[in-house]
Amino acid sequence: MVHDLTGATWRKSTRSGTSECVEVADNLPGVVGVRNSKDATGPALAFAPPAWRSFVEHAKRR
Repeated sequence: MVHDLTGATWRKSTRSGTSECVEVADNLPGVVGVRNSKDATGPALAFAPPAWRSFVEHAKRR
């Protein structure tokens, strides 16, 4: 399924400082966008919000 990420507000972790990392957009209904911060016009992944929450919770336990 293709999601339209127009209007996404992208942010990256404050822990990343000035380094390149992933950016997340969670302001759109029904989708969380993820992209590479060094290629803002490149491709982005789209996740269902429950899947993204599950990923983040799992990553926090690592």
